[in-house]
Amino acid sequence: MKTILIVEDIDLNIDLLTQLLEDRYNLLVARDGAQGVALTEQNKPDLVLMDISLPIMDGYEATRNIRKTFKSLPIIGLSAHAMSGDDAKARAAGCSDYLTKPVDEDLLLKKLKNYLG
Repeated sequence: MKTILIVEDIDLNIDLLTQLLEDRYNLLVARDGAQGVALTEQNKPDLVLMDISLPIMDGYEATRNIRKTFKSLPIIGLSAHAMSGDDAKARAAGCSDYLTKPVDEDLLLKKLKNYLG
């Protein structure tokens, strides 16, 4: 079973993603960007769901740090911000893809299948 790291600081969002994904994937959870980088290095997940607005280290910086070691790891940026240019900013930081919150469950599952098979 593939492993997904969820980097998210809001309990409700963690719960929603866990309920949606726990039967299909092994899940790890980090509650800030620094912990997300550390868990990626320790566990080498198959994909990262990276919130952009995080404490300690934001999702952009965490993604840049992960990219130093894991060049091809799929990282999907997640953000409640749906402003023009947010997608491009996430991709410039190293995100493979980008979704706005609240997450469209069908679209997320489709993207996960695309990245993870």
